Amino acid sequence: MNTIAYILYFLTTYFITVHTGLSFYRNGRIYILNLLEGNAALTDFINRILLIGYYLLNLGYVALTVNEWDEILNIRELITTLGFRVGMIMLILAYIHFVNMGVILYIGKKQHSTNQKL
Repeated sequence: MNTIAYILYFLTTYFITVHTGLSFYRNGRIYILNLLEGNAALTDFINRILLIGYYLLNLGYVALTVNEWDEILNIRELITTLGFRVGMIMLILAYIHFVNMGVILYIGKKQHSTNQKL
């Protein structure tokens, strides 16, 4: 039963991670471009690095958490375990997203106040 759980877990978290990462990549470009005052080449470079780091962090966490699973003996335990593990990944993704947005907001405000002083 654990093998089925692992396959479902990897497929679900892979889909969530890749779909969310691509959404952040596409929609977040404008914020980075604004921070870098229109430098498109640097924006694209930073955006790609952020996407790769995001994938590595999330998929690495997924791989590490499988080691902590107990033996799954029935469908009820399978659903409970998958729900808990996928929910944790989603909470971690949300937390990382809000931290990143906070950093971008902070940098943007700091840059805006510096530009007004000049």
